[in-house]
This record gives sequence, structure tokens and C-alpha cells, in this order.
Amino acid sequence: MLDKDQKNIWHPYTSLQGAADNILIDSAKGIYLYTPDGRKIIDAVSSWWVNIHGHSNEYIADAIAVQAKKLEQVIFAGFTHEPAIRLSERILNIVPGNHQKIFFSDNGSTAVEVALKMAIQYWHNLNVPRKKVIALQGAYHGDTFGAMSAGERGIFTKPFYAHLFETDFIPFPVKENFQEVLKTFETLASQNNVATFIYEPLVQGAAGMRIYSPEILDKLLSIARKYDVICIADEVMTGFGRTGRIFASEYMQEKPDIICLSKGISGGVLPLGATCCNAKIVNAYESSDPGKTFFHGHSFTANPIACAAANASLDLLEKKECMARIKMISMKHEHFAVELRKQKNVKKAGSLGTILSIEIESGADTGYLNKLRNTLYNAFLENGILMRPLGNIIYLIPPYVIEENELDYIYNSILKILKNLS
Repeated sequence: MLDKDQKNIWHPYTSLQGAADNILIDSAKGIYLYTPDGRKIIDAVSSWWVNIHGHSNEYIADAIAVQAKKLEQVIFAGFTHEPAIRLSERILNIVPGNHQKIFFSDNGSTAVEVALKMAIQYWHNLNVPRKKVIALQGAYHGDTFGAMSAGERGIFTKPFYAHLFETDFIPFPVKENFQEVLKTFETLASQNNVATFIYEPLVQGAAGMRIYSPEILDKLLSIARKYDVICIADEVMTGFGRTGRIFASEYMQEKPDIICLSKGISGGVLPLGATCCNAKIVNAYESSDPGKTFFHGHSFTANPIACAAANASLDLLEKKECMARIKMISMKHEHFAVELRKQKNVKKAGSLGTILSIEIESGADTGYLNKLRNTLYNAFLENGILMRPLGNIIYLIPPYVIEENELDYIYNSILKILKNLS
């Protein structure tokens, strides 16, 4: 079967020559992935950060089965359905910032595309010439063209530079450059030609799980508010409990105008994206002029089965047991990060909620293509753990159903592998 996989399928982020064979998975349960030959692998990265309640969750599966037998799909222009209405109400009740409407799409990239288009057309509808976009250095917002344009210029986007719209990138904010970042941002924002500021709140995922402080982001958002810049929070990765709170934006006093959601929205079971916006954005579109319509849509917008999965996922997320597990993971990560900082070959270690990030010393060889990546990846697989290092950076972002002893096994494996590296 694997020979047909290699022959027929083009896998993401995978070279067409020289890559190792893909691992065939035929079932999964909880935190474990199972191969046909009985191998058991801990999914320590929640299958690209999406799976929050564990694999093959029966509660979500039952909700999907019921909905599939009732209504599996219907066009969402001119029609609607109960799962989407209920999901919209529930999300609007929990997202920070008094948001008023939700636009559904298919995934994280499309949620970001919607947000960028929504923000840019906002100014078009007001007949105000604001077109500039500001983002953080190291940003990753997805692989579609708008999302790439608002992301870091690097190996992921190099072939497309000439086709990406211009974005001004301000330095990634840390304690040492705090004042410089604020000054740079205010200089740009004060020119009154900035349409929007897009950011991953508190954690940059693909850049290496880089964590920055709520205080710094709050000041940036305050400057944006001062100059009427629309703020877009890309919570595709950070949403639904990943940072210890339901949304990372809860850590700040200033709230975004637009929030992008995906990944954990359905429990990581089915593709679904959502872009939430406040009344300020909505007001610019409320017009009898057809030219002010938001002409955007997807074939599977608000798919009923995906919405049913998302409603079931929210049921689980709202339970006290789930929040207790998030707290447990967060505390254990925090304590383990302290131990990691004592290791000689660890350059940096930190955590935020259920996200743990470890940067390994590797000299001048840093970045996504760092040679340590494959060594680390294979070492963890030999220990029955799926980790997907970002170059020389290891990150752990497990499903919330993980047990303490399972976390301890991963921690001990990390220490063992670090020791072998040194």
C-alpha cells in the first residue's frame, strides 16, 4: 500500500525525492496512533495542533453520525441550518471583544483570507484610502496568497515573492527591543494609511512557538486603536484552550476587531474555519448598495456535519474536567521548562498553557532546515512519540486527554534524547 502512497500522493511539506516513507496509520484512540503492525505512537503535536479531545472521541463521532443522517450539506448562500446557527451563537458568547457576526469558511488559511479581505474592504466601503498591512516578523498565517502575503518572507514563500502584496513587518517583540518595536509601530500607524494589523496573539507557531508577553501586545493594540487600525487576531492555533485560557486574546485588555478561528474549533475532527468581527466592521457593510457586499464564499461554508462536530467539541471544552486537564498540562509544562533550562544543550525553554517550546543549541545552523530536525524526529519516533521539530526547536502541544504519566514519559524521553545529543 505504501508504494501506491508514494506513487500517487503529494504530501505537504515533503520533498518528492529523498524523503522517508510515510507511516501508515489505520486507527487512533485518545492520544495514540496505531499502525497495522501494532505499533503505538503518542500524538504529542495533536496532529498539527488540531486535536484537543483525543482521537476517535465517541461523543463527537456520535454527533457527526446523527447529523450525517439528517443533513450532510446545503448551500450557505440563501439557506441556513440549525448547527451553524447554534455554533455561531455559542462562539459569539465566548470570544473576547463583543463580536457581532461570524463568517464561516474551511480552515485556518481561509479564515485569515476572509479577515484580510474583510478589513481591506472595510476601508473601501468607507471610501478611505487605507491599504497598508502590518504584521510581525516571523509571522505565519497560512499558505494561501493573502495569508502568505501577511507572513514572513522565507523558504515557504520564496517562489511567490513577486506575487505577494506588500506588508510592513515590525520586529518580533521581546523585552530587549520593547521600546524600539513600539516606536516603529507608532511611526507606521501614525501615517493614517494602515488598513490592518494582523498578529498571532502571544505565540508564533511556525516560527518556533515563540512566546511574547501580553503587556507588549496590549501596548501595540493600544497604539493601533489610537490610529484606528483594524486589529486581526489569528487565533487559529491559540484558540480553544491552547494558551491556558479559551482564547489568547483574553490575556489582553485591548481586544481585536476580527478573530480568526480553526484547528481546535471542531475538536480537530473536521475542516472548519470561522472569522468573527465586531460591530465596527459590520457597520461598514450594512448598506443597500450591492457594491458594499462581501463577495466571498466557499462550497463547504458552514458544512452541517463540521458544525455539529464543533458544537460537540464545545460541549466537551466547557466541562470542568476539560479545563482541569488544561490546567494540569499547563502546570506540568511550566515546571518541566524550569528543569529544561538547566540542560547544557538547551538554549531556551518556555511554556504558555498547553504549549511547551524547547530551542536546542545548534551553533549558527538555525531555522526550519536545521539538520537536527530529522535526527530529533527519528529519535522521538524510536521512543513511540510523534514530534515534528521546527528545525532545532522541539515543541509539545498534546491533546487535553493526555494523562500525567503519559506526559512524564514524553518529558523523560526529551531528557534522554537531549542527553544523547550532547
